[in-house]
Amino acid sequence: MLAKFVAYFITSSNAILTDALESIVNVVASTFAFYSIYLTALPKDHNHPYGHGKVEYFSVFLEGILILMAGIFIVFKSVYSVFYPHTISYLLNGSYIIAFTGLVNGALGWYMLRQSKKLNSLTLNAEGKHLLVDALSSFGLVLGLMLLYFSGFLWIDSLISFGLGFFIIYNGYRLLRKAVGGLMDESDDEMIAEVIAHLNKNRKPEWIDVHNLRTQRYGTALHIDCHVTLPYYFDLTKVHQEVSLIDKLISQNTLIATEFFIHADPCLPQCCHYCNMPNCPVRSQPNRKYIAWNINNVTQNLKHFEHDAA
Repeated sequence: MLAKFVAYFITSSNAILTDALESIVNVVASTFAFYSIYLTALPKDHNHPYGHGKVEYFSVFLEGILILMAGIFIVFKSVYSVFYPHTISYLLNGSYIIAFTGLVNGALGWYMLRQSKKLNSLTLNAEGKHLLVDALSSFGLVLGLMLLYFSGFLWIDSLISFGLGFFIIYNGYRLLRKAVGGLMDESDDEMIAEVIAHLNKNRKPEWIDVHNLRTQRYGTALHIDCHVTLPYYFDLTKVHQEVSLIDKLISQNTLIATEFFIHADPCLPQCCHYCNMPNCPVRSQPNRKYIAWNINNVTQNLKHFEHDAA
């Protein structure tokens, strides 16, 4: 941030000021992100039975708001400079400084994205993407400054600043969208598809159907709940075995710590036509249909025969 402001005071370039202002956002947002990662790592307690992971969404939300505000300010400043241009100097020196900051931010952003995948951290992922975007905008800025240097057209500086401002606004919106979705427990379709794939791959005849599957993410932990239809004549011990098997299956095959809450439903005569239980002693009609589990029938709060009827 300091290097970019030095470059601005040397050159008086609005485009460089744009990059410097976004770096203020980086510093403020990273400070809060640092604290949110500390909170996320705290163990569950009496007041937070699901852990402290939701604070990561607040961190991303704050970062998105700050980026959005910076982008709006930059756009207005760019429009102002079109009507009231000023002299720009020492463009080469400023470009060297901006290029250096872009290399540093790019390397740090790439490292943070790698760590976010390893640690399943939403905050690190957001910070890493933000720094990579910052690096890309810095490199684009350097190219624009070179064009300005060789052409001498001052309006190019405002044009670059204007374009970068809208680029920053777009990225701020994306972060806000992700944060709001997380705070409202928006369904993670990719994670649901992964869970369904593991269930289909290891499907047992006793698991007649799976429905009402839902996911919630709390920092580095994933909470899943669903209903599983089992033969009604299973005793409690057998039901517990099947439920524990599903829990173990998903926990061992997902890359994120998972808590699985499963509600067992008894089968009904209407389930018989798609039930694969061999030698079932209470079958009322033959098996004549195989229903593949997918995101449409597994996420509905209906047994599969009710889903077909609906």
